[in-house]
Amino acid sequence: MRSLSDTVERLKRYSLRPDSIYDESRLCELEDFGKNPGELTGWHHVPHGLVLPALVVVLHECTQTAASYDEGSGWSKLADDFGFAVLFPEQARQNNRNLCFNWFYGSDVDREHGEVKSIREIIATMIADQGIDPRRVFVTGLSAGGAMANAMLAVYPEVFAGGAIIAALPYGAAVTIPQAFDRMRGYGLSSPESSQKRLRAASSHAGPWPSISVWQGTADTTVDQVNAEAIVEQWSAVYDVRSPPAKHTNVEGHDHFVWSDVCGHEMIELHRIKDMGHGTPLDTAGGYGRAGPFLLDIGISSTKHIARGWGLIPSFAAV
Repeated sequence: MRSLSDTVERLKRYSLRPDSIYDESRLCELEDFGKNPGELTGWHHVPHGLVLPALVVVLHECTQTAASYDEGSGWSKLADDFGFAVLFPEQARQNNRNLCFNWFYGSDVDREHGEVKSIREIIATMIADQGIDPRRVFVTGLSAGGAMANAMLAVYPEVFAGGAIIAALPYGAAVTIPQAFDRMRGYGLSSPESSQKRLRAASSHAGPWPSISVWQGTADTTVDQVNAEAIVEQWSAVYDVRSPPAKHTNVEGHDHFVWSDVCGHEMIELHRIKDMGHGTPLDTAGGYGRAGPFLLDIGISSTKHIARGWGLIPSFAAV
């Protein structure tokens, strides 16, 4: 286990200013969305003439804002081109000095409490205000945002059709800041059985369950890739999938693993991005996203692949 001094030093390295290279935001603030025990802010973008009544909820990384992660990941631009809505819950400095979502505090990741409750309220408001099909709501996030996305999928599985978790951790992996840093480095993770039990106990849901997409860089020294494997193991319980995966292919030069349920439906996938460090994989030459801290232009766009997997981009679209 890491020492306290090591944990403090890691916290100092995370104490960065929010990314300031983005001058304008395409997002509008959602000013009234009901209960807000987590004291979060909501930002959204709805294209003119909503073609698809679908909603993608996007959760930023530590030190980022909703606007900076949107500009970097390209989600609102993709939403404009294909006609779906996007929603960006945003962390507040008073909740976490580094703007991390508090994925490691039980009071923030238990159903109907804290930050997850606030995010749920923001989503409900967007569904009501924009005429979103409640069967077409998805969530994604990077690192701390990815861990919080995983928490949302665990505690409110009935809300989401699918989730994409980038460089993050299993639900309930830590309950303190020192534990969080240990788990990020791959130390002290629970057994698959304990992790699966924790997921099942997060809600009384009986299915159907959201599909899960996991993205992880093989050179990530911030969140060890054993966490991606642990996420797959955690979710495998609700689908009763077995190892090895049903499919192993190559996607734009990177390993892609797929696990199917008993009916043959592809429910869990893992993209293992070769030689990528900590961040969201981008292909800015394709017109979406902008490189920056934790936003890595490596020639594959997770944003486009995730959207296509959710049916938000036609399979034949040249993007």
